[in-house]
Formats: sequence, C-alpha cells, structure tokens
Amino acid sequence: MIDVINLKKSFGDVEVLKGIDITINKGDIVAIIGPSGSGKSTFLRCLNCMEDPTSGQIIFNGVDIADMKVDINIHRRHMGMVFQHFNLFNNKTVIENIMLAPVYTRCQDLKKAKRKKLFGKGGADASLAGLTKEQIKKEEKEKAIALLKRIGLEDKADVYPSTLSGGQKQRIAIVRALAMDPDVILFDEPTSALDPEMVGEVLELMKQLASEGMTMVVVTHEMGFAKEVASRVVFIDEGVIKEEAAPKEFFENPKDARLKEFLSKVL
Repeated sequence: MIDVINLKKSFGDVEVLKGIDITINKGDIVAIIGPSGSGKSTFLRCLNCMEDPTSGQIIFNGVDIADMKVDINIHRRHMGMVFQHFNLFNNKTVIENIMLAPVYTRCQDLKKAKRKKLFGKGGADASLAGLTKEQIKKEEKEKAIALLKRIGLEDKADVYPSTLSGGQKQRIAIVRALAMDPDVILFDEPTSALDPEMVGEVLELMKQLASEGMTMVVVTHEMGFAKEVASRVVFIDEGVIKEEAAPKEFFENPKDARLKEFLSKVL
C-alpha cells in the first residue's frame, strides 16, 4: 500500500529524516517507537505530506504523492490522520466534526460530476447520480450516528468538544477519520495527551480496528500496545530506522545497541 524510498526531511540546516525506507502492506499495524526528537512524528507527517519531504518517494496506492505535481488532496481522502491533541473543531458539534470532510468531498465530487456530465460512466461519479447536497448530508449524518453508536457516544452527537473528556475527544477523532473510509490511518501519539485512566478506552478502539483489518501506522509510547497489537515494530533514532521486526523478536531479542539502551529505560 505504501512504499517509502530514501525519504529525507530537513528544516533549514537541520536534517531530521536522513533516509527512511519502509514498506507498509494492506492490513499491517506498524508501531513506530523511539526517543523524543528522533523524527517519528516528522516521518508520520511526511507520509500524508502535511510536511513536504525534502527528497525521496512515497508511493501510495501506486502514486508518488511526494511529487509536487500530484494533487495531494485527492490521495489524503484515503489516508486518515489522528493527532496527539485531537484537533477537533471546537465551534462545531461532535456530529458536525464527523460529517465535515465526507460532506465536503462528496459535494465537491458532485459539482465536478455535474460539470463534466459523467454520471453513469462508473467510478465515484456514478455513485453520485441523482443525489443532491441535502441527500449527501442526510446519508453522512446517518453514517456519523452509526459511528458514534459504535463507540457508545451517540448521546454526544449535538454537544461541543469542549464538554468532552480527553478520551471521548480522541475516540471521536478516530471515528472522524473512519468517516472517510480510509485505506490507512496514521496515529501520531494518540494517547500521550490523555490522563492514564483514559488511555485504555482509546487503545481498545484501536485494537478493534486492528482486528477488523484496518491498516495502521502508529507513533506511540505505549509499549504494551506495540507488543500486543502491532504486526511490526520500528525503532527510529537520529532520523533513521535502526531496527524493524515482529514484536516478539523486537522486544525479546533486540540487535541494535541503541535500541537495547532505549528498551532498558522504557520497559
């Protein structure tokens, strides 16, 4: 699904990523760990081009999305993102937060399809045939309510994020990403801003997604999640991947000296 080839990222004279190579296949749950400042979050933000790579390739579903000529917004639709600090819109209700992106993108598709008169010719345009903006909103509202029911928060549909706990906000941020039916979801330290008692409810939802086959790339400090759920664990330090292995091998038989030192401090 994703092939990263010699990915580099610099901020001014500081080279943060020094040549990352990794392949992420459909259904993989890749946990990325490493010390603060090692480049983990920068790597994740480069994956969906929230940060433009300095050089290298990111082949996502056959397209190099690091190529400046590519319309990244088309491909971001298929790559969900969950942030450390939730990034919900505080001036919109919970259900409006969930509906915002799918309604916007489908309405944009509707406009394009009407302009090009391509209804009935297959693909996304055919699925919009005969729909109106109001019908799209109705469909997405039903979908958003179903997602809220899944996480037991349907009673929070019409409240604003400021009234929610951190764990509730993060679970809503996850289902907001799910509302776009992504091929992969990127998680940037999704539990690090939560009180310890709220971490479990977020990890439980992530475990459910993993069990359903969702492809996930997770920057995390939760070693238990990496051991239990990940199909692969990746150790990034000083802007390079120093070790990558299945969880059992990674934690029980680390080979890199820096990884051994890191694990001795966090386990």
